[in-house]
Amino acid sequence: MSLTEQTSEQSYQDWLNQLKTQIRSSQQRAILAVNQELVLLYWQIGQNILQRQDQQGWGAKVIDRLSKDLSTEFPEIKGFSTRNLKYMRKFAEAWQDKQIVQQAVALLPWGHNLVLLDKFSHNETRLWYAQKAIEHGWSRNVLVHQIESGLLERTGQAVNNFSQTLPEIHSDLATQTFKDPYIFDFLSLGEAYHERELETALTQHIMAFLLELGTGFAFVGKQRHIEVGGDDFYIDLLFYHLQLRCYVVIELKTGDFKPEHIGQLNFYVTAVDRQLKTEHDTPTIGLLLCKSRNEVVVEYALNQNPQPIGVAVYQLEKMLNELELDK
Repeated sequence: MSLTEQTSEQSYQDWLNQLKTQIRSSQQRAILAVNQELVLLYWQIGQNILQRQDQQGWGAKVIDRLSKDLSTEFPEIKGFSTRNLKYMRKFAEAWQDKQIVQQAVALLPWGHNLVLLDKFSHNETRLWYAQKAIEHGWSRNVLVHQIESGLLERTGQAVNNFSQTLPEIHSDLATQTFKDPYIFDFLSLGEAYHERELETALTQHIMAFLLELGTGFAFVGKQRHIEVGGDDFYIDLLFYHLQLRCYVVIELKTGDFKPEHIGQLNFYVTAVDRQLKTEHDTPTIGLLLCKSRNEVVVEYALNQNPQPIGVAVYQLEKMLNELELDK
């Protein structure tokens, strides 16, 4: 093949790839548009059922009759079962404001909305999870996992000094980025385990670990080597957060929090700031994960500390009785 032919072939392949991207993007928009129309249709049907039952005094049996009639008229549509019509009624009853439906929950698949209806009784909580699911593109299974792990109750709960060490806009985002507790129920560790075993287990399940950390975290490495004054040091886990635009140093402790842990983490944060951070990055944040902590001791340790540090505990099992879901 001549150089001219090679150039022509490369030009064609580039053009073809552009067209493929455009087609896939169009398909995705079409799917989203169809989904939104379907959810809005279900909401409207639910509103009609509510209005008719209120105005005509019709009981629950009218839903059975409506299911049969609609299924007969539209046999190709599978969404007119009695069960689904009852969900439409519940959906319309839960969301009275059409604007919220259009701008939020209609952007989620119907199955996601059923999860939110079944799991919660208050719209404020439903809307919080709906917005997170839209923002992060959660599948239905991921949404269920986040709900069952009590994400809302855990978000922003890590003890930290961000308001004293970071600009206001940055500190608010940083606070909402970190949780307490972190739940590592995807790990299988015995009663007695060492920090290195915990670190290895987390990196072996890195996708589950990243899901628990939350959107925006990119894994940089474990036991990341740094040299300071000719001495070697190793950071347990190093991440980069895309929204915060900063490195995040994570240190693991298998026991209780101790004030001296902050000194070690400060050292690592300073080293990353000086050796890895660029002019485009915001200040490095340290996160200490320990098995247990005394909040008063942590607050004392962080008081007037110069580096942005958060302290949270981790659990190897879900403690659903402690993570009170809005049932």
